[in-house]
Amino acid sequence: MIKGVNCRFFSLNTIFLFVSFLTFSQVTLEKEVKITDFGLHFNGSKVGSGVPNTGDNAPYDFYFGRNISAHGDCIKTYGDYVFVTWYKGGKEDRHVMLTRYNTVIGTMATIEFPHRHTGFQNQYWIGESHNTIAVAVSPLDGTIHLLYDMHAYSRTRPSNGGLSKDYFRYSYSLKDVASLPDEDFTLDKFVKNSNGGYKHLSLNGGEDYSNFAALTYPQFFLNDGGDLFMYMREGGNNNGAYKFSKYDASTSKWSDFTHFNVLNAKRQSGVTYNWGLYGNMKYVNGKIRIGFQRRSANNSDKYQYQNGVYYAYSDDQNGFTNWKNHSGEMFSLPLFDADKIKVMEPGDYVRTTQTSKVHIVGSFDWTVTENGDVHIINRVRDNQYNETKYLHTYKPAGADNFNTSEDFAGGSAIYTSGGSVYIVGLKNNRVFVQKTEGGTNNFKTVYQANSGRSFDHGRVHINNGKLYYYLMERKTGSAQPLYLQIIDLDIKQEPFRVSLTSPFSEQTYTVDETIQISANAINQNGNVTKVEFTLNGDYLGEDATEPYSTNWTPLTEGAFTIQAIAYNDKNETVSSSVRTINTKIFDPTELVGKTYRLKNVATKKYLKVSEANVVESDYEAQNNALNWKFVKTSVDGIEYYNIDSEQRGILRATGAGVDYTIISTTKEPPSADVDKVWNVYYNEDDNTYRFEARSHDRYLYHQNDGAFYNLNTEDTNSRNKWILELANEAPLNVKSKEIDRYSVNIYPNPTKDNFTFFFKGLLKVNMKIYDILGKVVYEKQTSKQSISIENNNKFSSGIYMVKIIGDNKKVLNTKLIID
Repeated sequence: MIKGVNCRFFSLNTIFLFVSFLTFSQVTLEKEVKITDFGLHFNGSKVGSGVPNTGDNAPYDFYFGRNISAHGDCIKTYGDYVFVTWYKGGKEDRHVMLTRYNTVIGTMATIEFPHRHTGFQNQYWIGESHNTIAVAVSPLDGTIHLLYDMHAYSRTRPSNGGLSKDYFRYSYSLKDVASLPDEDFTLDKFVKNSNGGYKHLSLNGGEDYSNFAALTYPQFFLNDGGDLFMYMREGGNNNGAYKFSKYDASTSKWSDFTHFNVLNAKRQSGVTYNWGLYGNMKYVNGKIRIGFQRRSANNSDKYQYQNGVYYAYSDDQNGFTNWKNHSGEMFSLPLFDADKIKVMEPGDYVRTTQTSKVHIVGSFDWTVTENGDVHIINRVRDNQYNETKYLHTYKPAGADNFNTSEDFAGGSAIYTSGGSVYIVGLKNNRVFVQKTEGGTNNFKTVYQANSGRSFDHGRVHINNGKLYYYLMERKTGSAQPLYLQIIDLDIKQEPFRVSLTSPFSEQTYTVDETIQISANAINQNGNVTKVEFTLNGDYLGEDATEPYSTNWTPLTEGAFTIQAIAYNDKNETVSSSVRTINTKIFDPTELVGKTYRLKNVATKKYLKVSEANVVESDYEAQNNALNWKFVKTSVDGIEYYNIDSEQRGILRATGAGVDYTIISTTKEPPSADVDKVWNVYYNEDDNTYRFEARSHDRYLYHQNDGAFYNLNTEDTNSRNKWILELANEAPLNVKSKEIDRYSVNIYPNPTKDNFTFFFKGLLKVNMKIYDILGKVVYEKQTSKQSISIENNNKFSSGIYMVKIIGDNKKVLNTKLIID
């Protein structure tokens, strides 16, 4: 993302932060710590590529921007520590540095890495502001991870070949290094590559050129379970794709990449231009979310670079499936058409219509409050009429539509923790803080530094009510001081508190769908003995161990309220806020608005488009050639469907001249052509579908030659029956492979006497068995792969719930039935 654009009233890198607290009276500077006197900075002039080297004693010229230290995803907290990355100045040094500050005892430990800032396209004398160093710590195994932005380099870019084996840089530590004593926090705790260095060309060792070339903008984030994710943009500015990976702390391996969107989008039907994206992927309030502006390859519109505001989120903690736009409409990955998740158009707020006169680069970010308020900020400049507007677009929780306010001072980044909104930034080169309630635009200043050091720019991290502001002092030269300010935002939280973590307000579920209701409970002055959950004010269930959760399967449609109540060891209680969720009956005939895979009942093969052909396929994850939508159309007043490929166009049922072959067209729906419309029949007895072509009394049929036809066949022939699978969910047999990695089995079950638990994929487990009233009747911790239990009248007849928590925080639930 392009940063560093001045706002109307604020200096560089004004930061918007969304933070929750009960009361506030005084935001105070807790401490200021000098990290170094030698933070690398580009103090020269903006130059082009290929300028001659003027020597290490000359000012440090640059190609894009002047900031490189205290820049990018360069600050994180872990326990009592703050981790920051920087490059060591001056121009002649440029080494990669990692500093860890202990907030309790005030000590620092710094590691210097042997590799250095290499400059723009391997010309070290030209500074490259993209080459930031992202840092993260996995809370599950205490490993430190560093990613270096090499700005989409490859074996042939730069053309001088100097980075042909250095186009991707990743460094990582051994386990538990993050919390080692200062004297042991040393370079040798990082893992070497095959050449003895600390730069790795891929995330999992070795070289994987096709997956790790041409990447830029590294970022890390954590989900609520402590899982670490990274994402980067692949490709260029107007043809780029975000792809992300998850770190498995139990194996110390990263997953394969998942693409959020796709390169070369114009190859897809209905997409006119390739496009890239500038924004963020974050884990915010229980969900992986994304917000960006699109940069289209269309160079003849009124936008100089970016246009639009786009936002989406996933209900999957891993982000692999269950993606939705802000209206809750589902779509599958990878995304081809950004308009599916468009929120608003900043260019509509200026007058010009001339080519390349609308400038929307910089000052864009987004977040979502704990209450579900979505907030997006951006800036638009009209270069024809010399007008600039700062826009605040937000949708309060429960609202259907976004509001956009032009009465907004501007900013460049946002952060969320709760239901209120803070602005933290630099005003007159000193830190200031403003505050408003979430879902509003009424900012008031609650902190302003009027003395002390002047700062040039900085990066912000928020954790546990503290603002960690990583700043470069406003000095001269290519080596300038870096400071860490820790500011108490006076976020008052009760020592005994509970909050719902899922589901979120106004989410809609299907009747008979199992819903997990979970909560986070903290008691700083004692223990949390249990968390009780209520539904419409009535007892639903309880849990006595973290993570606190219970399951509910709705049986009727309607709106339901949920709440969590925490108990301490004095039997005192505290309650969460109430949330409302909705349920509806699944209607198998409501096909519009979803994306499906079509699986034949007899052959178990999927319908796949391959150019103009329709071919059979086994399941292929993340392949949109298997994805289909049903679009309503009408002929002579009668309603039909087009069956539309997400990759190409609608299906055509040909006639006798081409042997009744099914082909894929390039035609977009809706179409009333007689050979492109279908009747859909649902059989509730076996939950299957049949698709009848209107032009013949014939059905979509998978022939034994592997091809697809429209044939006149009997209803009982399963080759004309189809199962519809949601495209953003793996089929059951694929899901089971993942589930089987971690499983618990009980044998025999049901049982009268003795029984045995068998564990798979769990090295250490904490097992609890609850009776139907939620009381713990048996508890056991073990590192064995099985537990045998003798009943001996411990368990009376009935149904028991079993909860298994593994050492990797994997939670499994099952039932035990005693006859």
